[in-house]
Amino acid sequence: MANCISVSGLEMKFSGCDALQGIDLTVPQGSVFALLGENGAGKTTLIRILTGFQQPTAGRAEVCGLDPQRESLEIRRRVGYVSDQPALYDWMRIDEIGWFTAAFYADGFLDRYSDSISHFDLPRSRKIRNLSKGQRAKVALALALAPDPELLILDEPTSGLDPHVRREFMESMVDRAVTGRTVLLSSHQIAEVERVADQVAILHQGKVRLCDSMSSIKENVFEVTVSLEDSLIALPQLDAGATVLSEQTSGRQRRMIVQGFTDDMAKLLESRAGVHGVRSRPASLEEVFIATTRGVSSKAQEKNAAGRSDSPKSPATSLELLAGGDYES
Repeated sequence: MANCISVSGLEMKFSGCDALQGIDLTVPQGSVFALLGENGAGKTTLIRILTGFQQPTAGRAEVCGLDPQRESLEIRRRVGYVSDQPALYDWMRIDEIGWFTAAFYADGFLDRYSDSISHFDLPRSRKIRNLSKGQRAKVALALALAPDPELLILDEPTSGLDPHVRREFMESMVDRAVTGRTVLLSSHQIAEVERVADQVAILHQGKVRLCDSMSSIKENVFEVTVSLEDSLIALPQLDAGATVLSEQTSGRQRRMIVQGFTDDMAKLLESRAGVHGVRSRPASLEEVFIATTRGVSSKAQEKNAAGRSDSPKSPATSLELLAGGDYES
């Protein structure tokens, strides 16, 4: 499958911070691709680079086969974009802003816009300044969908929408992907993303911490709970094919989020003296997100190593939360 977006070695340095640190990413054509991350992870910076509004410090990007640095105007003709705080002309009515915007696009824009505002139950004659936050978001979504763009970039698009409309809109993104259109979705609504996304990338402190298909995440990432005789018992190292995303001890239970966990690994853990039982279940996307962005820090790993040698003073699996950056959303 061709890629709608390709990013290689992308870096963005601002005064005092590195917003993006060597991002590599591909978004397949005809997919719903979710970009998850905390505030300050670099999501909006990445979107600004993709749409040609920000020139990166290093690296390259390609959107719909075009270079955002040299062909930004053509990209904007082929891409629909909705920010979390859309800028609209407050003095216009809902129907007027559709008529005004239609002048920049091919035939069919106004008909699709009219269908969308009817679907969202928007009052056509009301001025933008008199709309609620949710209604403004609906107008912005209708304007972005009306050109029937090849790529739709959504930065927190459902903010302010009621649950029913939000659910309908998210599911309509799947319908777009079926027709060959691509959706890049930046959202904090993790439960909704889990339901509609084909692929997920988790961005943390300017780096991609995990990028995989939603089906692969569901099949290969597990919450593993180990019941112990003593909380200081050191567990054997898992096979090289497994990645421990997070690890935490509570009483006599050790809870891990593990990518690539297998039945053989469960048997290995059960064979260790002092282990009473091992339970595993598929991890939710929310659990994977928290584990990826709040994993074991270097200090915790040093304590783990000390605990696994001869030191009885500190638990082998003490956990410290990583500090999140706060540069740019």
